[in-house]
Amino acid sequence: MAEGPHDIALFGATGFTGRLTAEYLARHAPPETRWALAGRRREKLEQLRDELCDANPQCGDLDLVVADIEDDASVHELAQAARVVVTTVGPYTSYGEPLVAACASAGTDYVDLTGEPEFVDRMWLRYHDRAQASGARIVHSCGFDSIPHDLGAYHAVLQLPADAPIRLEGFVAAGGSLSGGTYQSAITAFSRMRQYARVSRERRRREGSPEGRRVRAFTGRVRHDRDLGRWVVPFPSIDPQVITRSARAVDRYGPDFSYGHYLQLKNLPTVVGLAGGVTGLMALAQVPPARDWLLGRMGSGEGPSAEKRAEGWFRVRFAGEADGRQAVTEVSGGDPGYGETSKLLAEAALCLAHDSLPPTAGQVTPAAAMGDALLARLQAAGIEFRVLEPT
Repeated sequence: MAEGPHDIALFGATGFTGRLTAEYLARHAPPETRWALAGRRREKLEQLRDELCDANPQCGDLDLVVADIEDDASVHELAQAARVVVTTVGPYTSYGEPLVAACASAGTDYVDLTGEPEFVDRMWLRYHDRAQASGARIVHSCGFDSIPHDLGAYHAVLQLPADAPIRLEGFVAAGGSLSGGTYQSAITAFSRMRQYARVSRERRRREGSPEGRRVRAFTGRVRHDRDLGRWVVPFPSIDPQVITRSARAVDRYGPDFSYGHYLQLKNLPTVVGLAGGVTGLMALAQVPPARDWLLGRMGSGEGPSAEKRAEGWFRVRFAGEADGRQAVTEVSGGDPGYGETSKLLAEAALCLAHDSLPPTAGQVTPAAAMGDALLARLQAAGIEFRVLEPT
């Protein structure tokens, strides 16, 4: 692994989510953590460093790294300057690849917030082998997509027998403002469905299946769940892909693991309205003028006030069964779009920088790369993991 002068470099630090992540590190990073702010404009980095001193006077000594994603030399210098590089610069399909490539070559751990399946699969195809050779851990989806789901599924699996087939379902409920970055990524993904299908097929062809074990995602049906008292709808986010890749990489998920992912909704009209809205967005995203208009509705650097963020919340319920035993668990926390996302991202970076972890390299999921260590960190940071019904 790379051994630069910094434990962590935060790229995109002056953006909305980047700034929240910097504020979290200022308050919670151990004093011995050597971290730096990185971005395109030095004057903005200097201003942010001054503001962070209100939370932690030691931040006045933070190093600043000027890097531009369109300047390959500066991106490679950034990758070589840290053990872990964190990036909030998206949409990642448009801006993410140069930094992944640089980290994979330098042996530097990489952490991002992407919820874009095409980007993740394309990076696996192009840089997984290079990262394995250099020792870099490329860990995508370290925000609300997909740490609560990935670590929540891992926590649920730990409550079930290790030697029996496991069937697990996850049910997502959340309230809060949509992240500008998430919105931009979603519209971009809707416009690139054909490209994603090609990349996904190629990854499946090259990756294969785990030897001697079976892992799969399944698409459930729209139904009213009596235990939840809500309608549940299959939710085709990146989360089930991350969870099943963790299951392929970690034997603890058992000899035969299957997973279904759902969104919780209050009533049937909401289900119908959501389906219609998503279908409409997907259609509009195929037309360049309409797509440009949609992308202009919310920028990736925009976000709600602190008061609005304080009203946000999420709960993810997991229901699992193995060998006649059942387990119901839940992961919960605050604002998913910003407050908890910046916490999750920062804790993942601190975990990679400081904790004793299993020996992995290449493109790896949060649960496979950090597992128990990240679970403990999240619990200490206020993300609640509960066992509701073990039997």
